Amino acid sequence: MKVKEVAALVGISVRTLHHYDAIGLLKPGHKTETGYRIYTDKELERLQQILFFKELGFSLKKIKEIMDSPSYNQIEALKVQQKMLLAKQKQINTMLETIEKTIKHSKGEIAMSNQERFKGFDFRSNPYEQEARERWGNEVEEANKKINNLSSYERKDLENSMIEIYCNLSTIRHQDPASEEAQQWIGMWFDLLNRIGTYSLTAFKGLGKMYVEDERFTKNIDKFGDGLAKFMQEAMAIYAAKHSAGQE
Repeated sequence: MKVKEVAALVGISVRTLHHYDAIGLLKPGHKTETGYRIYTDKELERLQQILFFKELGFSLKKIKEIMDSPSYNQIEALKVQQKMLLAKQKQINTMLETIEKTIKHSKGEIAMSNQERFKGFDFRSNPYEQEARERWGNEVEEANKKINNLSSYERKDLENSMIEIYCNLSTIRHQDPASEEAQQWIGMWFDLLNRIGTYSLTAFKGLGKMYVEDERFTKNIDKFGDGLAKFMQEAMAIYAAKHSAGQE
């Protein structure tokens, strides 16, 4: 298919496809002698993946990094995207319910509490908070305080960052957890956790252990890929040992 045909099929502009080509995100299968870009089924499959990631809020730079990774697997990526979109669907349905209740409240048909008014916007809830507090005490308390002080936009940014790291770790979870790529992403996970708390390397390692010991943590993390919780636990232990040694 020529570039104009692809643009018409997908509903994006020719200029967008040219941009994807220029940054190396989506190269045409080949070009004719007259310079026409020709896209095959292979490029259309890649474009579909790109648009799924884009819909989920990933930057073009990050999409390219993910899809160009040697460990990238299309089927696994689709499964992750499916789970993320289902989670997004659930959130949207909750917000639609909130809108419906707000309309009825505005008409005087029902009474609406402040908690109901903002249902679907709040990302502070943590089903494991009590157990985490019991295990990590002040570190988790400090994290909760920081999260509570974030604006809704900052909490959304935090959530997107967490999902992004989960997805990237999921695509490489069959690699050695000590690999450079795995340790780079797990280091980003450590840094992210310390944006909302003060996690020592010991606590970081312990948190990873909880990921596999508590089936609820495991189930939640493995939504992004079977075995991800175990992979993260091993990578976190390696990261903690490596950086603890570096501090001695």
